[in-house]
Amino acid sequence: MRTSNSIKNSFTSFILSIITMLLGFVAQAIFIRILGAEYSGLNGLFTNVLTMLSFFELGIGNAIVFHLYKPIAINDEEEIKTLMKFYEKAYNIISVLVLACGLAIIPFLNIIVGEISIDINIYVIYIMFLLNTSISYTLSYRRNLIIANQKNYIINIIHIIYIIILNLSQLLVLYLTKNYYLYLGIKIICQILENFVCYIIAGKLYPFITSKNVKPLDKNLKDDIFKKVKALLFHKVGYSVVSGTDNIIISSFLGVVTVGFYTNYNMVITAVNNLFSQIIGSTSASVGNLLATQSNYNKKYNVFKKIRFINFWLASFSGICILVMMDSFIHLWVGEKYILPLIVLVTLVVNYYQKLMRNCYGTFKDSAGIWYEDRFVPLVEAILNIVFSIILLKIFGLAGVFMGTIISGLSLWCYSYPKYVYKKLFNRMYKDYAKETIGYLVLFVLIAIFTFFISRLIVFDNIWLQFLSNTIISLIVPNLILLIIFRKTDNFQYLLQIVKKTFGKIKKRIGTTS
Repeated sequence: MRTSNSIKNSFTSFILSIITMLLGFVAQAIFIRILGAEYSGLNGLFTNVLTMLSFFELGIGNAIVFHLYKPIAINDEEEIKTLMKFYEKAYNIISVLVLACGLAIIPFLNIIVGEISIDINIYVIYIMFLLNTSISYTLSYRRNLIIANQKNYIINIIHIIYIIILNLSQLLVLYLTKNYYLYLGIKIICQILENFVCYIIAGKLYPFITSKNVKPLDKNLKDDIFKKVKALLFHKVGYSVVSGTDNIIISSFLGVVTVGFYTNYNMVITAVNNLFSQIIGSTSASVGNLLATQSNYNKKYNVFKKIRFINFWLASFSGICILVMMDSFIHLWVGEKYILPLIVLVTLVVNYYQKLMRNCYGTFKDSAGIWYEDRFVPLVEAILNIVFSIILLKIFGLAGVFMGTIISGLSLWCYSYPKYVYKKLFNRMYKDYAKETIGYLVLFVLIAIFTFFISRLIVFDNIWLQFLSNTIISLIVPNLILLIIFRKTDNFQYLLQIVKKTFGKIKKRIGTTS
């Protein structure tokens, strides 16, 4: 059952990411052509600012989902109802807190945004972004019950419909009116509708959660939840700072137009990251079930090793694709003038690789509820990110911002993952962790350099031919090298079985419907 649900979750996540990526690229290209780079910069900047407010979620969602694994496994409906009622109250409070704190930032907007030349009310725009963020918590708590039941594919299908309706509606309004306010208003309406649909479907799938007869939360369980939430507060603050400050730093030191340039690269990288990280993330409920029911270190490590191998293959392949294809893609997509220096691209790719490789470790760590033990590490990561990003920006310019992010990530790679995942969950030695982690990194770097060198040897005057050439090289070279190296390993055979099983299910479904 775990493997079957993981495959369905991974497949729908993959489809969702493809649709999101394609529609997002079309929407961004039209957006820039109609409104320009400064509007794009504002989009990226306000998104980053409000990402920082996500720390108000306090990790309650993670803590509740963790505690749902066991009652779901033993079908304890009473405890599930109790947890979901607590979850509902918590998210309603969070929605209000996000709105209140977001409003408190308004007096500082001029400092954050800096000088702009476009004729627009930044306060109205910011408030619309804020409303969308606050509303995202309304009625959304039930979707995590579906996810904890290893049925992410249901949420993915709903989100696919949401993405299609949202993008087509926004593009139509933008094309007909060129009105940025209406463009943002549509997103707020679609967000409300998506949350409502998830809320109703969860009630249909699990009708017992609609019961008014709900027992109060057990004191010991409540204490454990709050203990994890206190720990997760540090993780949320750290994550919010690391993920939310880049655009603020860039806007403050280099201007909002530079944010607009970086936004294009970030959009591509985020789309690719979502495409592949959801494949690993879709295994989280299955991993949670595994850790809740399995105590054997070797069996848990064997599953981890296979998932990490898949994570490495995806991170290496996709990272190399970004490195080789990005410049020609940006040229075709939004124009040659939006291409950033090579040092920026290389830094972004290294940062992308280390972030995507964290998914596997993060999935096991979160599924095991390991948050309290390393609660201070995210704060260290956040401080390192800000300090080194500003220092290195002064030396290397835009690339320095992302160098700071890479350095800050070492706090997890050098402390949290070896100690609380590798040692605690699998009882493995630190030297094995170092050997395996560095081995994967060195292999990625060597394959990336080799593939990039080949792409630079084949040069065309026509940008379409160059993009096609870069695409073919990216698809063939890294995968071929990885295949040659790993074809006889157990990890590769496991990956091959999953691929065959997935295509078998797809073929069966097509045969059934035809």
